[in-house]
Amino acid sequence: MAAFKAGNVLITGANRGLGFEMVKQLLEVPCPKWQIFAGCRDPDGPKSEALRELVKKHPSVITIIGLDVADPCSIKESAKKVGSLLGKNSLNMLVNNAAVLASGSMMTIPAEDMQNTFNTNVMGPLLVIREYLPYLQTAAKARGTSGMSCDKAAVINISSTGGSITSMPSMYTQFPVLPYSVSKAGLNMLTALIAVELKPDEILCMALHPGWVRTDMGGEEVSVGSITTKLMFLKAPLEARESVEGMLRVISSLTENEHGGFMDYTGQTLPW
Repeated sequence: MAAFKAGNVLITGANRGLGFEMVKQLLEVPCPKWQIFAGCRDPDGPKSEALRELVKKHPSVITIIGLDVADPCSIKESAKKVGSLLGKNSLNMLVNNAAVLASGSMMTIPAEDMQNTFNTNVMGPLLVIREYLPYLQTAAKARGTSGMSCDKAAVINISSTGGSITSMPSMYTQFPVLPYSVSKAGLNMLTALIAVELKPDEILCMALHPGWVRTDMGGEEVSVGSITTKLMFLKAPLEARESVEGMLRVISSLTENEHGGFMDYTGQTLPW
C-alpha cells in the first residue's frame, strides 16, 4: 500500500468502478484521523448500495456526499456540507474521478450527448475544484513547509490516453469515442492551466491515466452508443484493484516535479 500520511480526501464518482475501489484501498491506509468523503450522484440509489454497505463497516472514516458533477448547484451544496464536516480541518486531496463515456463519430454523435459529456468531464471538474479550493488552500497553509505533495494539498484529475492529441488519432478507428476523447483533451488542458493558477498556493495538480480497466462500466460511468463499444471496453486488460494500486503508488510519490503533468498508473509520463 502507498505510504500516505494523515489527511482528508474527496473522491467524486465514488460509488462504483475506480472511485469505489479507491475508497476501499484508502481504507487500508493506517491513518487514525483522516476522513474519506465519497461523492456520488445518487447516494440512496441502487448503484450506491455497495458504498452504503462499506460505510456501515467504517462509519467513522467514510462519509457519503451527494455530488452530481454535472449540476453546479449540487457541487455548491456538497462543498458546504464537506466544509461543515471539516470544521477547522482542511481537505488534502481532491480526486476528480466522475466521468461519462459517450461513443460516436463526427456524423453520428447527437449534439446533446456531446454537450452532456463536456458538462460532466470538463465543466464538472472545473467547478468542483473552484468550490473546494478554499479547503485545499487551508491544507497547503497548515502544513507550513515548502514544496508540493498529496499529503499537503493536491488535485488529481483522472484523465485518459483517449484525451492525448498525440496518441489518440492512431487509435480512433478502433475506439470511436469522439465526445469522450474531446472532453478528456479538454480536461488535460484544464489541468495544465489550473496548475499554473494553483502553483502560488503550492497545491499540486496533475492528470492521471488509470489504464484500460475492466470494470462493469469499463472504468467509467458509460453512455455508449453501440453493443460493439460495450464489448470493446469489457475486453480491458486491467482489473480495478491493479489500476488503483498503481495510481495510489504514483499519487503518494508526487512532488512539485510532476505538477501540471500527465502520467499513467505505472508512473510513466504520457504525451499530451
